[in-house]
Amino acid sequence: MSKLSWEDAVRWYRAQPNNEAEIRNNYFDLPVRAAAERYAQSEEFAKVIELLGEGNGRHILDLGAGNGIASYALARHGWNVTALEPEESDEVGAGAIEHLASQTGLEIRVVKHFGEEMPFADNAFAAIHARQVLHHAINLENMVRELYRVLDHHGYLLSTREHVVDNDEQLKAFLKEHPLHALYGGEHAYSLDRYLDSFTAAGFQVVQSWGPLESIMNFFPGTEAERKVARRQVAMHSWLRLGRLFAWSESFQARQVAAHTRRDQTPGRIHSFLTKKP
Repeated sequence: MSKLSWEDAVRWYRAQPNNEAEIRNNYFDLPVRAAAERYAQSEEFAKVIELLGEGNGRHILDLGAGNGIASYALARHGWNVTALEPEESDEVGAGAIEHLASQTGLEIRVVKHFGEEMPFADNAFAAIHARQVLHHAINLENMVRELYRVLDHHGYLLSTREHVVDNDEQLKAFLKEHPLHALYGGEHAYSLDRYLDSFTAAGFQVVQSWGPLESIMNFFPGTEAERKVARRQVAMHSWLRLGRLFAWSESFQARQVAAHTRRDQTPGRIHSFLTKKP
């Protein structure tokens, strides 16, 4: 069976019954501008802008920008956005981003290219944002080295919602369960160590790494209120359930959630990373 394009795979997914919630959760719904506005108002993006700050005209690369939801949100916060997206689609690719920029007058430059070898000068961007991108890399280490090259000194790379597996069996399980991989064949995942090693090998300083319950960036489509409940539940069930005596403590919750993250072996679990170029 020949593989579908990414656009056709998403169109197939939209057409299936009872998929409305997942379509919205993945921001695949149309019109794209409505999906982009919803992302811009989300708790997930609020955390992104907390970490990267307001743009004030600075240049940012939105790597693997997809349909442009993050490019739109970043531009609304004053970033001069370059959206790198190889897919040409008007629904899930560069065409959609170009329409967003045209409709809104926002400063978004669209470049149709892959991330492993980018057509940008050294030190071109004050920051790089990558949502659900690195796990798609054909060569993760090459892509991360390119990100290091085009990022300016003291700039941050924020890579969010990356799929993590520990071994080949977990990778097979993740790909088997993914609703679109069998259609277009573009999904993948790497071990946590491989992500972290790729950052340090390129020269990045790893500022912070978050597991599934450690940031709303990973917990979406759950809410921050739901994430806090889940953190408390983890704390309460720790220490042979004696953790319920200390579950009110934020620091105790953080320690128990960190331990839970280290034990988690869910295939394709989601992590995010903040790294800095010295």
